[in-house]
Amino acid sequence: MGMTTIEKILACNSEQAEIRPSDIVTTKVETAILFDNNFMATTWREILHVHDPDKVVVVFDHRAPASHVLSAQAHQTGRKFVKRFGISRFHDIGFDQGISHAIVADYGYGLPGTVLLCSDSHTCSAGVFNLAARGVGAPDMTYAVTKGETWFQVGETVRYELEGGLRPGVSAKDIFLHLAGTYGDHATLNVEYGGPGLAGLSMNARRTLTTMSAELSVEFATFEPDDVMLDFVRARTDRTLQPVWPDEDAVYADKRVIRLDQIEPLVALPDAVLNNSKPVADVSGQAIDQAFIGSCANGTLDDLAVAARVLKGNRVHDGVRLLVTPATQNIYREALRRGYVLTITEAGGVVTNATCGACGGGSLGVLGPGETCITASTRNFKGRMGDPEARIYMASPATVAASALQGCIASPLEHFQ
Repeated sequence: MGMTTIEKILACNSEQAEIRPSDIVTTKVETAILFDNNFMATTWREILHVHDPDKVVVVFDHRAPASHVLSAQAHQTGRKFVKRFGISRFHDIGFDQGISHAIVADYGYGLPGTVLLCSDSHTCSAGVFNLAARGVGAPDMTYAVTKGETWFQVGETVRYELEGGLRPGVSAKDIFLHLAGTYGDHATLNVEYGGPGLAGLSMNARRTLTTMSAELSVEFATFEPDDVMLDFVRARTDRTLQPVWPDEDAVYADKRVIRLDQIEPLVALPDAVLNNSKPVADVSGQAIDQAFIGSCANGTLDDLAVAARVLKGNRVHDGVRLLVTPATQNIYREALRRGYVLTITEAGGVVTNATCGACGGGSLGVLGPGETCITASTRNFKGRMGDPEARIYMASPATVAASALQGCIASPLEHFQ
């Protein structure tokens, strides 16, 4: 019996010829990412040794620039750590600032066939580069930084075979909302994306899928390799790449065909994403106070381009706050060059610096009691973006932008005719 993509990656990095679901493996860690929350006084434990400084990345993203004294102190601790161990891949406030998972994409830190760790739950985002990426707890991160290895119990894999292409106005976020609404919880499982429909999805769209796979509760999410992905990574690193394909006789817990041309704009209702998706038409007219486009899942250049297309020549509805947060400063600068930032701000939107910001309720758009938000970020849990009495709907950037114009949840399709 053959192995799936994730099984082959874990086998290679644990120097085993074969692994199967339920096996426990100890694997090498190629990339360990620490972010500002790791350096908070409540969680930081002084690391006395770093296995290999060239395999460590440090990023300030959750509260960047610092939003309070505690986060400023965390940044100070992180800077001292970087200086002490000579870590060159450091993303402080400024030119190369951004959300850690988007930084991985911008700078080619995700290498096919390797293992990447971070203690943020959306670390599976990097699986778009055909690697094993996972969020782990602080003790596991400390161990990986000091020893260069970690361990996993291998889970079964579900294969999603993508066919066809998305219609105009429908995006990868809608694919995710379809998967979450149709198949629900994927706890203890891995997800592998592939199929002929892959060719029609940009790297940004694919990364939205792997990032949002965290909300399916997956262990690992990955794509099979193709030239689009390999060319993307080669343009950002001179490292030798070792892509991994699943075996033809790989054993899956399930294989599911997704017809992309049948996906429609969807919205997740407040407080949950699993088994909670509805067509936009079912909730259209729901009044909103805030609309947010950003996060590691939907702060890409593609997302800002879509927002600008919907907003161009229009004005955000009175009483609605539209906040747009690029995932990295690289994306911000390119959006400036292409005119997206001007279009968004002329429509009445506010474009912030690259940071996690409103997504986690840390800064730049915290919700108050009783407010309603439609977000293109990663989560809509109660209290996620501020007061627990606030209601959070989740949708694609196109739907969020269209809703900001109407003052209520609205379909984006008319903007793509």
